[in-house]
Amino acid sequence: QVQLVESGGGLVQPGGSLRLSCAASGSIFSLGDMAWYRQAPGKQRELVATITSGGNTYYADSGKGRFTISRDNVKNTVILQMNSLKPEDTAVYYCYAIVNLRSSWGPGTQVTVSS
Repeated sequence: QVQLVESGGGLVQPGGSLRLSCAASGSIFSLGDMAWYRQAPGKQRELVATITSGGNTYYADSGKGRFTISRDNVKNTVILQMNSLKPEDTAVYYCYAIVNLRSSWGPGTQVTVSS
């Protein structure tokens, strides 16, 4: 069984940085696109950034210029480096990946941006 587990969330002041990590574990035969989503209280889950197996990236407008997504295909991990964080970035951040041709989600990690 495949699992995705996020880490790196927490409380940070506005203007600060956080690095989220997501590791895929289990019997992995193929690892396709990976992504980060987020869901703020009372709002729908939204895409933050994606990265293909070949390293092509896409960013939602909310994170352009501030967030960087990367992946390690040997360690089966995806990273989201978040800089210049704003209070509106507060949300639960979820890792998503296509593992063995199936969609998989992590349980989420809380990011709170507040002074």
